[in-house]
Amino acid sequence: MTEKIFLASGSPFRKALLVHAGVAVEAVPAEVDERALEAPLQGSGISPEDVALVLAEAKATEVSERKPGALVLGCDQTLSLGDEVFHKPADMEAARRHLLALSGKTHQLNSAVVLARDGAVLWRHVGIASLTMRKLEPAFIGRHLARVGAKALSSVGAYQTEGEGIQLFERIEGDYFTIVGLPLLPVLAKLRDLGAIDG
Repeated sequence: MTEKIFLASGSPFRKALLVHAGVAVEAVPAEVDERALEAPLQGSGISPEDVALVLAEAKATEVSERKPGALVLGCDQTLSLGDEVFHKPADMEAARRHLLALSGKTHQLNSAVVLARDGAVLWRHVGIASLTMRKLEPAFIGRHLARVGAKALSSVGAYQTEGEGIQLFERIEGDYFTIVGLPLLPVLAKLRDLGAIDG
């Protein structure tokens, strides 16, 4: 007997990963203000991984309180370069600054997932990937952003490795699912443990 999972996210990528894996899923985006939740954490010494967990938990519990008895999956991803945490760029100029800052350096993508039911957290996990961007010339960054357009604004790093953004990198360590924002194998393992999917 499989159980429908509620995904506390509007991400079409996350939903597609679950659907393609055979999970019955319904997307119910969480109604949380991520920046307001994050503001008190800044300067507190909290790790970027824990920031992602706090946000994923807030999303999972918020939706689980609206969907009594349902199993809810909350997700969030942070990008960290040393101590600096990046957010989705607000405009193309911010995307350009992101890529200039990441050029020639190794950054981390921290993909947090939380399962909750009736406001209670059942499980937490953070998948981490390390990505090394090749040294990018400013003129190339401009041409790249002109080609990819507004898609650059839809992710924390201003790139999508599943698209033309893969050309920005010289090395990637970590699994594909973590990079696109849903560490799928640990999620599927936990859903099997909970009896929510056939195992």
